[in-house]
Parts: sequence; C-alpha cells; structure tokens
Amino acid sequence: MKILTIGNGSREHSIVESLAISNIEPVIFNIGSLINPGILELCEKSGGKVVRSDPNDPKKVVEIAESISPDFAIIGPEEPQFHGVPDALLDAGIATVGATANCSMIERSKAWMRRLMFKYKIVGRLRFKSFTSVEEAIAYINAYAESIVLKPARQSGGKGVRVISDLQEYLKKEKRAVKEKHAKYLIEKHMKPYSDIDDKILIEEKVSGTEYTLQCFSDGHSVIPTPLVQDNKPAFDGDLGPETGGMGCCSYRDTLPFITKEEVDDSLKIIKQSVDAIQKETDEKYKGIIAGQMMLTSLWGPTLIEFYSRFGDPEGVNVLPIMKTDFVEVCEAIISEKLNKIKIEFEDQATVVKAIAPRGYPDYRDLAKGHPISVDLKLLEKYGVRPYYGSIDVVNGSWITGGSRSIELFAKRDTIEEANEATERCIPAAKLLDGHQLFHRSDIGSKERLLVEADKANLAREIYLYRKEHNLIGRKVDWIPLRGKIEYKG
Repeated sequence: MKILTIGNGSREHSIVESLAISNIEPVIFNIGSLINPGILELCEKSGGKVVRSDPNDPKKVVEIAESISPDFAIIGPEEPQFHGVPDALLDAGIATVGATANCSMIERSKAWMRRLMFKYKIVGRLRFKSFTSVEEAIAYINAYAESIVLKPARQSGGKGVRVISDLQEYLKKEKRAVKEKHAKYLIEKHMKPYSDIDDKILIEEKVSGTEYTLQCFSDGHSVIPTPLVQDNKPAFDGDLGPETGGMGCCSYRDTLPFITKEEVDDSLKIIKQSVDAIQKETDEKYKGIIAGQMMLTSLWGPTLIEFYSRFGDPEGVNVLPIMKTDFVEVCEAIISEKLNKIKIEFEDQATVVKAIAPRGYPDYRDLAKGHPISVDLKLLEKYGVRPYYGSIDVVNGSWITGGSRSIELFAKRDTIEEANEATERCIPAAKLLDGHQLFHRSDIGSKERLLVEADKANLAREIYLYRKEHNLIGRKVDWIPLRGKIEYKG
C-alpha cells in the first residue's frame, strides 16, 4: 500500500508516524514546502520519499500524486483544503482523507460558520457582525461601543484575534480608539493576502470561560471523537503576548480535569449538528477531520468559538501518538464510509505537548528564520519524550529554522503534571547553533495553570446550570443607548 501525505509541520510529522507504525506497513510519500527531518526519515524508512513542492497548488499536487499512484492521500494543513487540493485529487480518482474546499468553508470563513450556526439553530452560537471593509467595521464600533472580540473573517493561522473589554464609561473613547486601530491592523496585516472570501472583519460578542478542543473523525455518516485537548494560543506564560498557532496543549484521558462528561457529550452534539448542516449546505460528504474549538461559558455552557477542518496543531500531536487503533484502518474507514464498523481506542494516559519557537515568532518571522538548529535525542530518550519537528527545513544536510514553531515535545504520563515535568526537563534538548534564542511556555500543564482553568470552568458551570434550570440558556439582555432594553434569544 502507498499513501501520500500533504504538509510539513509537527502535526504532519505525527500523522506520518501514525501511518508508519501501522501493521499494514505502507510506503509513505510526502509533499511539503519544507523538508521536515522527521517526516523525511519516516518516509525513506518506509521505502517512500519526500517531494519539495507547493502543497497548496492542486495542479502540482495531482501531477506528483499521479506519478506515485497512491492508494489514498491524507491532507494535514488547512490551506491545501481551502485551495481545493482534496477536490483535485478526488477528480483524479485518488481517494482522499480531508475536507473539500466547500466543506472546509467551516474553517476558512468564520462569518460563513456563524451564519450556518444561526441558520440551523445550532446551540452554543455567538452573536456576530461581519464586514467587507474597515470603514463599515469602524462605523459599527463607533455606534455600539461594547466588549467585543475582533477577528480576521478568514482563517489566518490562528492569529489576529483580540478581545477588548469595554466596561468603564470613562475609558470608552480610549477603548473605541483601540478597536479602530485593531480593525485597520486586521485588514492590513491579516486579510491583505487573501481574496477568496468577501468578509474581511468579524466582530463577536465577548464571552469568558475555559477553552478546549474536541477533534473528531467524520465519514459523512458517523462523527467519532478523540480525547479532549486544551490548547494555549498566547505566546508567553500567563496567556500574555500575541496570538500564535498554539504554544502547547494538555489532555487527560477522554476529557480534561475541569470538563465533565456531560459537557463533552454536549460539545460532540454541536459538532455532529454542524457536520449535518455543512453537508446540507454543500451537498457533499464531510470525509476527514473536524475539530471544535470550544469554550465553557455562562451563556450556553459548551460554546463554539471556531472550527478546524483538520487536526489542530499542536492538538493533533496530543492524540495521535496515543491512538491504539491502526490509523491506516481509520483512514480506510473514512474513505469507505464505514467508521461505525471499527472501534477507535486511545491509551488511558495524560499528555502534554510544548512548542519551542525561535525569538521573533509569531510577529517577526524573518527574525525567527534561517537559524541552524540541533536536537539532543539522547536527552529526550532519557525522559521518554518524543520530538515532532515543525518549521525546520533540511538544507544540504543541515537543519534550518523556517520561521514558525520549530519543534513540539510530546510526553505521556499518568497525570498532566507528570507529563509537564517530563517536557520541561527536555526543553534544553533544542538549541540554535548561532546563539539566537528559543522560547516556550513553561506554565502549560502545570498544577497552577490547571487550578486557574478549573476555577474558570466552575464559575461558568455554576451560572450556566442555573440558567439551564430556569430556561435561560442562550438568552441575554442588552441596554443599547437611545434604544433601550433589547432581549436576545439565541
């Protein structure tokens, strides 16, 4: 059996590893813009190879795929989906695990996703406004000054999101100026490269609570969950600094220490309802991975913040290494629409993944790019920690940073705290040989961090359960100047 994989990050490294350990012993090929050293080793060991090419170019990908004649392909990142790579492979007769361009609109356009949730009355939805120009967004901001979340309307690598609380009357002018400045920044920095959707800026109501991600397999009929993961987007300890693609995650068996089984079930219902809605809207089967980035809020309980049309990165690295079921069989079940015929099982373990990135990431990637890097594998082996290489390129036998997160360290233990300790011991394993600095978040998976998340979850849970008991879920009352009281029922 031959399998073609698309993408060259840490998530794709874990995907290739999961395929490589299959009892079927497939020959694995990879297409990526960088030559990932971990993927390169696994592909060559299987008898396959890595091809440097643009993974977002459907024509190039199909040309390479046809020269390989794989039994199926699997798409790792979101951008190849947005550019129609799965569609082109399917048109060429190559079975593919990965959402089509139409189905991946659930991630590509955050406004499309919000409209879909309201159209089909899916629970856990947030009020929103979308705008096609910065002028429209600023006019709305000036008319309705309130606590909001400002986002690029398109997926842009998990960056550009800004939460702005507007509670003090005496600071409204200053907060309005911050909102206007960030709206302009979104257009100039995050939306300028994209012309594939009309919406440019998304404004959502602000909610608070603890965040978590539920990743699922879908074959167009069944939606099967993987263990819950908590991602951490801000660059620095204490949730400070700019938004990144994710600096690390933790998981604890099927759920997290601060999320109940009922809340997991409610989150899965949201994802299943959304998959049904996507398929109705597109008239296409959703065959791949879908993930809900959720927040436990006082308004709804489990609340949808964003969707991924693929595994998260690093969230996918938390779950794939502990999957006991043969991943090749899972992929074949997705393709044949027989997920209900297999049992997908995971090890009963806690996991922690920590990303290590060069200084400069995420806002100044040129500074983070081009540094020679080495990894002490003996230190990792000593503590049972596994490396998943990310933005590293093999150039003339040397490993060079590509400007994003360079490596993700994975540990599994009986508790999150123990897994956190193991990864922390191995942070020194990664070094930049030219003296440039690396950074990571030390608080992910720590006891103190888990207590903070538990406090946030307990506060939201106490309120939303009261609201649920009194039939107030999704209801909210606002006071709009010159208009008076407005009651909203989601």
